[in-house]
Parts: sequence; C-alpha cells; structure tokens
Amino acid sequence: MTRRLRPVGLDFVETAPVRLVFAREMSAPPGRVFHALNDDVPGWAEWFAAVTHAESVDDGAGRDVRLKGGGRFRETIIAAKEAEVYAYRVDLTNAPGAHAIAEEWRLVPSGSGTRVQWTFAVDGTAPFRLAVRAARSGLGRAFRGAVTELDRRLSR
Repeated sequence: MTRRLRPVGLDFVETAPVRLVFAREMSAPPGRVFHALNDDVPGWAEWFAAVTHAESVDDGAGRDVRLKGGGRFRETIIAAKEAEVYAYRVDLTNAPGAHAIAEEWRLVPSGSGTRVQWTFAVDGTAPFRLAVRAARSGLGRAFRGAVTELDRRLSR
C-alpha cells in the first residue's frame, strides 16, 4: 500500500525526531561525487547495493527508487547545489509507519578528495522510529559500502 508522506524541506534534516548521520572520506573531488548523485540517478543501482532501480522523474525534479526487500519511494529533490549538497524528501512510500523522510548528502572538500556526510532523517509512528534507530548499524554499513563502491567507480 502506498502512503503519502508529509512534505518537508531541507530544515527537516536538522530537526527530525530521528536523525542518523554517517560520514566517510572519498578520493574523488566533490564535483564528481555531486554529478554521480544528481546526474546519474540510474547509476545508483550500480554502486548502492540496497538500490535495485533508480530513475529520474518529473524532468529531474524527482526520483523513483526501489530497494532490495521491496521498498519503494517517490522522491522530490529539495537541494542540489553542485559540489556541496544533494538532498531529497520522500513523497510516496510503501514503508509502514513513516510520516516524513528526507536524506541529505553533504559534500565537503578534504585534503585529497571529499568528505561525504549522509543524514537520514525521519518521523513516524513510535514503532517506525524505533525500527529506524535499530537499523542504524545496518544503514551505516550500507552507506560505507556504497561510498566505497562509488569511489571505486569514479576512480576508473
């Protein structure tokens, strides 16, 4: 069953009831990382193991994403500033208990590449918030694996 979530802006990333923040260094420069996130939406399925399908919709203003295990998301891009930030909110999902979801990929130049910080921000029913908190280590592993694979892909 598809649920419509509450529309949120970029400020939700800082104010959400549940915020999971992960960071990792990459050797690729911020501009290349941004273009992989923003311009090659189908490529997400090649470097983010949890993603089975991703496509740009609404002339690039949104995305349709499917995950392993059956998760489905229709997203709206809420920030896309080259070499700095890429963020989106979820408008429609089949995730039970979700009320609002936003994700932000913050890109900061580092000595030899980019520090990537991913924030997963959510609101929902108490069981949903508890489940997201319980999934922290798995989400962290997924993020680290994705960034490592993206860095490999960008270095080719």
